[in-house]
Amino acid sequence: MAQKTYTGIDIGTYHVKVVIAAAPESPDSPMQILGSGTAGSRGMRHGYIIDVKEVGKSVREAMSRAETAARIRVSHARVAVGGVGLDEVRSSGDVTLTASGGIVTTDLMERAVREAEKRAASKLINRSVIHAIPLEYRLDGEKVFGKPLGLQGTKLVVDVLLITMLTKHHDDILEAVESAGVEVEGVMASPVAASFVTLSKAQKTAGVVLANIGAETLSVIVYDNDTPISVKVFPVGAADITEKIALTFQMPLPEAEQAKRGAVLGGDVPGRKIQSLMSARLKEMFTLVNAHLRTINRQRLLPAGIVITGGGSSIASASDVARTILRLPSQVSVIGSLARSSSIDATWAVAYGLCRWAYAEEISGKGHSLSEVLKGGWDSLRGAFKSLLP
Repeated sequence: MAQKTYTGIDIGTYHVKVVIAAAPESPDSPMQILGSGTAGSRGMRHGYIIDVKEVGKSVREAMSRAETAARIRVSHARVAVGGVGLDEVRSSGDVTLTASGGIVTTDLMERAVREAEKRAASKLINRSVIHAIPLEYRLDGEKVFGKPLGLQGTKLVVDVLLITMLTKHHDDILEAVESAGVEVEGVMASPVAASFVTLSKAQKTAGVVLANIGAETLSVIVYDNDTPISVKVFPVGAADITEKIALTFQMPLPEAEQAKRGAVLGGDVPGRKIQSLMSARLKEMFTLVNAHLRTINRQRLLPAGIVITGGGSSIASASDVARTILRLPSQVSVIGSLARSSSIDATWAVAYGLCRWAYAEEISGKGHSLSEVLKGGWDSLRGAFKSLLP
């Protein structure tokens, strides 16, 4: 029997990354990375597409390298979407239960979520909903802890987090990937995909914010009580730090990039001045994160703190600056459930997270919704697997 494989494509502003992984021996085991490939992004700006054909070429190049390493051909994949066009909308929906005899069914729960989407229609002009995540259910005015399935009442209400993106960007992403000869099996918001493999269930239950510092964007996803409650993307990133170093110290961009990564350069520029400049830019970034936490009433209220991932997480002072600004525990992420011999690091979290998502849905027999898979992370896979056992 041919080995089952899963492919994730992360289309970033500076790089396209592809991961091809094989199913693990068991849900508790790491997936085997068969191959990975990267290519410079062309036709992207702040995470959105400005030239579909150029992006298609970049995807084809990265895919070819991953296929060569894995020694297989890929026909379908999961794709991550991000950029400044990603946003959230909150809405509520309700249904009466008399038709079902007052018993909450799966169909009624889904209808309530669909009603929430309908009520948000005025906020969704030119936007597509890529995830609809139930935040809280109420039955006859009383909050339900967990899922209300099987409970009895007269009216079910659900509060929903709708993660949305610009429809044009969504369509351009699909066109670019399919022009590379790859069928898109599913689309996931980049912060969600990264959280799938960088955050533990304990962190998500206690309350945590994952900050992905990309080249031109800073994306965050906030979890509380094992549920994603907010997604936000800011139009700043690690490239802003590089450019600031280049302008301030009048050095070429390649040298500025090396300086940002801690390389000792010749010349008259003291390392402490570069560190001071980087800290100032990082403070600006994490001040944005802190302000967002304030708007959702989570400022200084996330016991698991902030976890930093993405290319910008390699900046040595990032964790310390985040700790100072947010006044929360801070750490740089590592990818969980990954073989020690793997060559990929946290900068591949999005692409690898897509593979884990694909595997999660496969072993659950499509019986678990995306929100259930998201809420439990890798732990949900174990539950899904066990649910298939006699």
